[in-house]
Amino acid sequence: QVQLVESGGGLVQPGGSLNLSCVSSGLSFRDYGMAWGRQTPGKGLEWVAGINPDGDQTRYAAFVRGRFIISRDNAKSTLYLQMANLEPEDTAEYYCAKFTECNPVSCTSPDGQGTRVNVSS
Repeated sequence: QVQLVESGGGLVQPGGSLNLSCVSSGLSFRDYGMAWGRQTPGKGLEWVAGINPDGDQTRYAAFVRGRFIISRDNAKSTLYLQMANLEPEDTAEYYCAKFTECNPVSCTSPDGQGTRVNVSS
């Protein structure tokens, strides 16, 4: 059974930073492209960033504008998202997923519980 456990969210002021993590189990992690998605009540689920299995190719949604960095540690089966210069519009529940399930074309309902990011002064 595949499990993806996200952590690292919290309350941060505009302009602040957060580092998210996603630990995978039950999945041959190193064989899959991975992604971060986020869900807000108003916009639904949207793709944020993706990374290839080797970790040497990354892609970002236009709204990221250089503020986030996606990375992975295949030895630890862990996906990361470093977020800086956060804006109130980044407030959302953040999820990790296989890239086939969350990508620029579509982002389906995530399996994990997500981690909440709240950007507010």
